[in-house]
Amino acid sequence: MNKLDSLESLYQAFDGLSVEGGWHRRAPALWAEPRKNFVPFRWRYADVKPILDAAGHLVDHAMADRRNLTMTNPVEGNLYATVRSMVAAYQLIKPGETADAHRHTPNALRIILEGKGTYTVVDGTRVEMRPGDVLLTPSWAWHSHSSNGNEDCYWVDVLDVPLVHLMEGMFFERHPDKLEPDVVDADSSPIAFRWEDTLAALAAAAPPAHGMAQREAELGNPALRTVALHAQSFNAGFRSALCRTTANSIFTVIQGRGRSVVDGETIEWAMGDVIAIPAWRAYRHEADVESFMVRASDEPVMRAIGMLREEVISESV
Repeated sequence: MNKLDSLESLYQAFDGLSVEGGWHRRAPALWAEPRKNFVPFRWRYADVKPILDAAGHLVDHAMADRRNLTMTNPVEGNLYATVRSMVAAYQLIKPGETADAHRHTPNALRIILEGKGTYTVVDGTRVEMRPGDVLLTPSWAWHSHSSNGNEDCYWVDVLDVPLVHLMEGMFFERHPDKLEPDVVDADSSPIAFRWEDTLAALAAAAPPAHGMAQREAELGNPALRTVALHAQSFNAGFRSALCRTTANSIFTVIQGRGRSVVDGETIEWAMGDVIAIPAWRAYRHEADVESFMVRASDEPVMRAIGMLREEVISESV
């Protein structure tokens, strides 16, 4: 090795060793507060539904495990995630179709938008998927979907796949028999949050301290180990507080019409729309008519590692 008697020779000695001097970084490793990487974005159900309908005629389940459209955050360089830790997708299953069973380490949930007569089977328990319902698929649980009705069924999937990618814990397996052989029907189950029960919980709920909704009810405690679910309701004319949180959030509009103002940008929304609000973005909701949303967030992860922080910037009016 050459004599290391100058900074130039010292830096040359780094070559090929894959090291970097902490005093001479190419980019900072620490910063004062969360950076704005992923961007706020809204996917309009009215735009996506015709595409799903066309895919219903052109794409069968032999071409993919699921007929879905992934909502990829448009930040430069992103190829998959909706927000940093989660991905959302619209999915369609048509009458008479079956999506075969598989399992994976990512946790998943489904927020049903339209259609009746469709069922999911999770580890041998079969439950109907009804509009407004939220269905859970915990990590490594066998799950399949099938339609016995005469209506197309549309829903929003939310999974923690980007988090699993980051942690390098991805495992995936298709069921050797395509479907689980022993299935028990259930109208109520820990994996199913029924819309009527959610409405009752919201009606009984007190206004949340953070002021981000008229009423709020948590589904599960939390719903999944990595994903929390909060149903929120807004009366016509309600304008929420302005707040920010270190948790990444994906909102699904179950009913209603209004807008969200995120970092000063106005995002209009209606039934079936999905809104991505990344961590530490100041946002508020405004409802034109009575509205309901389901918020999926990575709060359990942020809380577990001691990094969950919420801040109310201004009160609701």
